Amino acid sequence: MSKLTISKAPIVEAGMLIRKPPAVVFDAFVNPEVTTNFWFTKSSGKLTQGESVEWSWEMYNFSVQVEVKEIRQNEFILISWGSAGDESEVEWKFVPYKNDWTYVSITNSGFQGDPDGVIAKALDSVGGFTTVLDGAKAWLEHGIKLNLIEDKFPKGLTEH
Repeated sequence: MSKLTISKAPIVEAGMLIRKPPAVVFDAFVNPEVTTNFWFTKSSGKLTQGESVEWSWEMYNFSVQVEVKEIRQNEFILISWGSAGDESEVEWKFVPYKNDWTYVSITNSGFQGDPDGVIAKALDSVGGFTTVLDGAKAWLEHGIKLNLIEDKFPKGLTEH
């Protein structure tokens, strides 16, 4: 499920059922040794409440600062990320589901800028987080590294 809600400001949500226990799925998003198999290529460390890390996508020569605001083990992650004056918040919820599976929802909010820019960021976010969840599902359930992030904007074929 993916959706874009526009009220005063856009709120983006993407979700996916992953057929692994909440502890495994949660770890996949806080532990860069796992996350680098389906999302960013490098991290300065594991997500820890009250700490900051840097995530990098080396193929795009892009990095972002991530401030970890709240973590509830196996249940919830809240971060703020982005450059100064252009931050947004991202929250993950890990909901247990039958047979020890996990429904992951990712919500991104607080986009900043002019109205057209905010809408563009929100649309990019919903697509990006849907891709991340697809990659996480393939990796965690089947051990398949799909290279979705790398292949989304191949050099020479896209403007990104």
